[in-house]
Amino acid sequence: QVQLIESGGGLVQAGGSLALSCAASGRTRSGSTMAWFRQAPGKEREFVAGIVSSGTANYADSVKGRFTISRDNAKKTVDLRMNSLKPEDTANYYCAMHRRDNYWSPQSFLYWGQGTQVTVSS
Repeated sequence: QVQLIESGGGLVQAGGSLALSCAASGRTRSGSTMAWFRQAPGKEREFVAGIVSSGTANYADSVKGRFTISRDNAKKTVDLRMNSLKPEDTANYYCAMHRRDNYWSPQSFLYWGQGTQVTVSS
């Protein structure tokens, strides 16, 4: 089994920054694609950012230029640096690992963390 543990969520004012981190343990596969998703109350879980083993990243249009995803293959971690945060970024943020196809959708990922809450006040 694979375990994903997120950390770094919290409360921040609009325009501020937060950094999330996700650590993988267990039977992880070398080079697995990793990603961040988020889910706000009453809304579907949505893709935020993803990164493949080579370091190539992909972002949702809503976060491009504000969020940066990075990974450390040796440490089995993936980080999300969030700048210029907006109230609409408020959500529970989930780390995901091991993509089964070429899509950036929740259904594509096999392993999930428990989530960490990010709240942006206006």
